[in-house]
Amino acid sequence: MENYLILNTLNFPILSLLLIIPVVGAIVAMFLRGETLLKYWALAVTLVTTLVSLPLWTNFDKTTAKYQFVELRHWFPALKLDFVIGVDGISVLLVLLTTLVMPLCVLCSWTYIKTRWKEFVIVTLLMETAMLGVFVSLNTVLFYIFWEGMLVPMYLIIAIWGGARKDYASIKFFLYTFTGSIFLLVAIIAMFIKTGTFFIPELMDHSYSFAFQMWVFLACAIGFAIKMPMFPFHTWLPAAHVEAPVAGSVILASILLKMGGYGFLRFCLPMAPAATVYCMPYLLALSLISIVVGGYLALGQSDIKKLIAYSSVGHMGFVTLGIFLLNDAGIKGAMLQMLNHGVTTGALFILIGIIYERTHSRELSDNNKLGMFMPIYVTFLGIFSLSSLAFPGTNSFVGEFLVLFGAFQDFPLVGAISILGAILAAAYMLRMLQKMVWDDSDGHAHHGHDDHGDGESHALFDCNAREFIQLAFLTIFVFWIGLHPTPLLDMMDSSVAHLLHQIDAGSVMPEAVEHGSTHHALLENAGTWIKNLF
Repeated sequence: MENYLILNTLNFPILSLLLIIPVVGAIVAMFLRGETLLKYWALAVTLVTTLVSLPLWTNFDKTTAKYQFVELRHWFPALKLDFVIGVDGISVLLVLLTTLVMPLCVLCSWTYIKTRWKEFVIVTLLMETAMLGVFVSLNTVLFYIFWEGMLVPMYLIIAIWGGARKDYASIKFFLYTFTGSIFLLVAIIAMFIKTGTFFIPELMDHSYSFAFQMWVFLACAIGFAIKMPMFPFHTWLPAAHVEAPVAGSVILASILLKMGGYGFLRFCLPMAPAATVYCMPYLLALSLISIVVGGYLALGQSDIKKLIAYSSVGHMGFVTLGIFLLNDAGIKGAMLQMLNHGVTTGALFILIGIIYERTHSRELSDNNKLGMFMPIYVTFLGIFSLSSLAFPGTNSFVGEFLVLFGAFQDFPLVGAISILGAILAAAYMLRMLQKMVWDDSDGHAHHGHDDHGDGESHALFDCNAREFIQLAFLTIFVFWIGLHPTPLLDMMDSSVAHLLHQIDAGSVMPEAVEHGSTHHALLENAGTWIKNLF
């Protein structure tokens, strides 16, 4: 086991602390009274978690693919089950994304959540521990416990604080993701029976037959594709996004969807390399469908939140496209795009929550000509909309460029088709901007009157200090990643190189060659396969 790990150079259980702090915060919240106290307590706990996570950035060794900040404790020796956690260049950035986003989830709920703040704080903090646990687990059972553990808090966030159809959305979310988790559990059990270990790095290095890889790959891929969500498993996402409160939508967009991509990188590619290469054309085709269908559906939406929800389907299609290109540029672009989507789409959902609190509507026709009333708001809306459509100089441009470069490098037709997604993104985001900032053709640009028949005046006012801080913080990452992505790419470089080595080595096996599924063989015929498909 020591061959895969770099023991904790900090001599400090930083990862365990990241898991424990939110749980302790949730327990303390049970005994607190008063909405204001609970708000500040939740903010303090999430900020402390953020500060504790910062050494992961400053002390990370970029020169190795081994797992770092490792903590190993014997759990159930009879089953060879250990509590082992650590991070590498693939997971460390997702851990930092999670700790940076969670304080924003508290801030954007400050006035949006009206009732049951104690329960909201408890489930939000427990959710943070579960999400962090997924990214740091180096044991499949521990991974699965955290993977399942986050379903209940997310279900409650939608079911209790959601919109009019919250029951439908929460049950659909739970059933879809729980079904996918069952397939994942079957794969975990099968690999343990085959190898006698739950330790993820050992499972990656173990040699499996091609038939066994195919079954494991398919079982894992279903669970991860649902979580992404990937076409045709995407139908739960718009309902969950639309009905969830702002914090729920931010958590879904910024973190939960990334777990599907992380699962592909952590399980499918290294553990079933021959099966991955064999299934590569099918996954590329599904990714292209997700990109085009997500963009097309977003273009037809009048509900702003549903528009951004469908855009996530297209954006995550670029992530799976990059992953299954199986080259350096594609995988790095996919990983960078996961981070970018977390920043940009999370900000867009915060912006939707801000305007919904003022107009009590998410319809484009009820939120137009905002440039006259909210200049700071529309400035941020413009920045994050341009980022979403991958405008040069913004964070999403770098990730999307790398994915397209990886596509044209090996499969020019795939790259050409994926450009349709970029065109559709420009169309639906610019349409949204035009209607919200300038358009008054629907006759609703007279904010400040009782337009909704509820006896209340919905006067518009620009972003307050709390809202400005949230959006300004995320804006920093839009331009920092867009103009200087090198530190992020350097952190993932060694781990991505090691992953590609595992795929190349694992796909060169007699059964894989017999099925024509080695990496090099597939690169020769996948272009023809995709050309015939389209």
